[in-house]
Parts: sequence; C-alpha cells; structure tokens
Amino acid sequence: MSDAALAPGGTAGHAPTSKPRLDHGIHPGGVIAFLLVLVAGLGYAVVSLIADMNAVHQEPLAVGAFVLLGLALLIALGFEFVNGFHDTANAVATVIYTHSLPPLVAVIWSGAFNFLGVLLSSGAVAYAIVTLLPVELILQVGSGAGYAMIFALLLAAIIWNLGTWALGLPNSSSHALIGSVLGVGLANQFMGGQDGTSGVDWNQALGVFKALAFSPVCGFVLAALLLLALKFAVRRKDLYEAPKGDTPPPLWIRGLLILTCTLVSFFHGGNDGQKGMGLIMLILIGAAPTAYALNRTMTADATPAFVQNSQAASTVFAARSDGTVQPEAALARTTVASALKTKELNKPEVFGALAALSTDIADMVKNYGSIRQVPAAATSNVRNDMYLAADAIRLLPKSGATFSEAEAKTLKGYTELLNAGTRYIPDWVKVCVALALGLGTMVGWKRIVVTVGEKIGKTHLTYAQGASAEIVAAGTIGFAEVYGLPVSTTHILSSGVAGTMAANGSGLQLSTMRNMALAWITTLPAAILIAGTLFFMLRHVF
Repeated sequence: MSDAALAPGGTAGHAPTSKPRLDHGIHPGGVIAFLLVLVAGLGYAVVSLIADMNAVHQEPLAVGAFVLLGLALLIALGFEFVNGFHDTANAVATVIYTHSLPPLVAVIWSGAFNFLGVLLSSGAVAYAIVTLLPVELILQVGSGAGYAMIFALLLAAIIWNLGTWALGLPNSSSHALIGSVLGVGLANQFMGGQDGTSGVDWNQALGVFKALAFSPVCGFVLAALLLLALKFAVRRKDLYEAPKGDTPPPLWIRGLLILTCTLVSFFHGGNDGQKGMGLIMLILIGAAPTAYALNRTMTADATPAFVQNSQAASTVFAARSDGTVQPEAALARTTVASALKTKELNKPEVFGALAALSTDIADMVKNYGSIRQVPAAATSNVRNDMYLAADAIRLLPKSGATFSEAEAKTLKGYTELLNAGTRYIPDWVKVCVALALGLGTMVGWKRIVVTVGEKIGKTHLTYAQGASAEIVAAGTIGFAEVYGLPVSTTHILSSGVAGTMAANGSGLQLSTMRNMALAWITTLPAAILIAGTLFFMLRHVF
C-alpha cells in the first residue's frame, strides 16, 4: 500500500504514514484471564442447564444424550467464537489503522461491546434462520436426524469460515450459516425421495437472500455518499488526512472513530449473536424438551388472553373450512405438517385442521392453568401444535389465502402469542453466546484486519473514510435487527471501505476486490455442498 496520504481533493500529501504494529505479544496474565473467563462461562452453562432441568423435574439425561447435548452446544458456541474473530475484525480495522486505539485495546474494547450487544439483543433475528429449516427436522430436533442437522450446518459454517480466514478474506459468517442451512434442507429433500419430505422454504430464503445481497451494495454506495457529504459539510482538512507516523488523530476525530467502532461492535453482537442463539435453542428443545420446548417464564396472567386469541383464531379458520368436520388433534397435527411440507395450505381440510389445533391448544393451556404448568408428558405435543399453527399462519398468505383486516389482525395477535410461548431465550444462553462472541473477537483478528486496513484501497485509510464506513455499517446492522433481518457485518463494512476509496479517488486494489467478490459468490454453493455432504454422512451415523 502507498504511504501517501490523500487530501480532500484527492491529491497526495507528503506526510509519511506508518502501518500499526500488530505483532505485540500477549502478556501471560492476559492468557490466564482469557482461559479463566472461558472456563467460568462453560461452568455457568452446565450449572444453568442442570438448574433449568431440575426446576421442571425433568428426568436426568442418559450419558449418551448428555454427551451429544454437550458436543452440540460446544459446536454452536464454537461457531460464535469463530464468528467473533472472523467478523469483528472489520469493526476494529479502522481504529487500528488510524492509530485511534492500540490493537490490543481495540479488540478488547470491541469484544466488550459485542458482549453487551448480545445481552441486550431483541431476539428477533434468532429464529429468522431457523424458519428456513425443514419442518419435520424442527419438530423432531431431538431425533438422530435432528442432531445430524445441527452438527452438519454448524460444522459446515465453521469449516468455511476458517478456510476464508486462513486466506485473510473478509467473508460473511451469516452467508456461510445460511448456505449451510440450505444445504441441509436440500439434502433432506433428496434423501426423502418422493415421500413429500420437505426441503427449503424458498420464499423465506428469498427474503434472506435479499438482505444479504443488499449488504455489500448498501455498504459501498452509502459509505461513498456519506464521505462526499462530509467533504461538503465539514471543512476540516485534518478529517480527510491519513495518520502521520504513529501519532493518534486529534481528540475529536479519535472520539468519533472510537464511537463508530463501538456502535459497529455493539450492533454486530446484537445481530450475529442471535443466529447462534436460535440454533442453541433447537438443540436444547431436542435434548430437554420439558425444560425448553415451552416458555416457562410466561405467567398465569397471560392465560386468559392466550385462550381468547386461540379461540378467535379457531373461528377464523373454521369459517374457511367449508363445513369440514374438525379432526382429532393427532390427525389435525399430521394434516397441517403435511401441508407445510408441500406448501399447499389454502385448502378447506387444512383450515379445519388449524381450527382443531387452535381449539386444542386453547383447551390444554386453559386446563393446565398456564403454559408454564404444562406437564412433561404433554410438552412436546403442545409445542409442536403451537409451532405448526404459527408457521401455517405465516405461510397462508403465500399460499393464496386472503383475510379481512380484522381477521388478519386476529391471526397476527395469535401468532405473536404462539411465538412468545415457543420462541424465547434464557438469560444463560445469551450470556454464553455473548462470551463466545466476545472472546472470539480477541483471537485471530489480525488476518482480516490487515486485509481491510491495507489491501482494499491503494492509499492509507483516512479518518473520514474509516468513520463513514463504520457509521453506515452500524446504522444498517441496527436497522436490520429491528426488522429481524440477518445481514452481513463483513459485507457492509468491507464494501463500505471500498466505497470510500472509490469516492475519494484513492483507487482500489483489484486483486483484493476480485478475491472478496469470489468469496462472496462461492460461499453459498460451497456451504451448501459441505453441509449437504455432512448431513448425508451424519444421517447414517445417527
């Protein structure tokens, strides 16, 4: 990379710039502290898991089941750990290469705010990826096929992330995980032959694809526009300069860059951390359904509203059943599950089955007093009925069903209550994911930092370029979390840096841009292939 700094007009200055020192060793005390936090986090997870199971009087797990559960949780947390050092390196590259923070301080600072981002996340993104999975694998997540699904998709995402990290390529963990989910879905469909086994929910996948495709375009264009707007509005020459030697920037610029790094780290934790949470909840539901299949934190005060909404939804469904006799709960469950596999929901018999399911859910919750009091023997059926009803309501409009404004409002309210009863995340899961992501931030970050800081543009990163790229990244990721969309921190920020280089007339290193584009294009098919192959192999193992 050239050591010339660019002035706002694009002409080269003569103040020498220097690269940050990234080869500082870690103090032994830091390594000990890291390991202590890691061990404490794992111990906290084990104690919390046992406490949750004891609270609902669930039978102790067999040794084999407990080992599988532990392995699955370790792999899920391992994915978040890799996500931390792979993705979060993007957040610290700007403050490191502008000398706003020393490298070690930057990664610790970023890790801390990733931790807070996960803890304070809304949970809206957690189940967005889960809904892409085949319905029967979700309903039978505790089976051999369920464990094969979890292991295959997580291992595939980790393998691809580590491969791109080894090459120093800023690749999206979200992109890799979604490709892995699609690979499992496709493999499940191919292995099922002609028996109607479901594969990928392509309508849902399309929405995720749009969010992922939007990320790099949004980062490039908005960061470029923001830099140009800053040049027009803020007439401070020092904002558009590259660092001079190892000297930190002026205090106000330094504060701005640290603030943008903080926001990117926080929102990255809030968005990316949730993807692992949803999969961890699937693991827990499969291994310990009595403790995790239903939201046991819902109180009896919510029961009257839940029962009322269930009955109102049942009325809406019954009106479209053309007088079809409502089946027994077991048959209704089978009918709706089969319709979800084929995506053919807009039929009188399906509406009749949904009416029966909604009535049965209302009766069970009313008889038991609340969701938290549903006994162990009935937990799986209640949870599956609630999941099937919620998923069917989500897909009905895409199947051609139309509802009046009042009916749509009724079904929306019912869906929110069903999701509240089945989609929740215990605090200890948030803490463990937050620790995995935060600790991962502090390990292995150098490769990606060097790529973002040195190999995208032909000149050294200026203060305004770093701030513009990170402001756009933080805003886009925060906006996506509000709407429950999984987006790529890596794509937004690295393309944002490229956008500022283009807008500044600094030039782009085409070899790096080509490699980044190649990684972006190949991630989806590679992750699909790896996950599909692993699923096929693990289905025979389990």
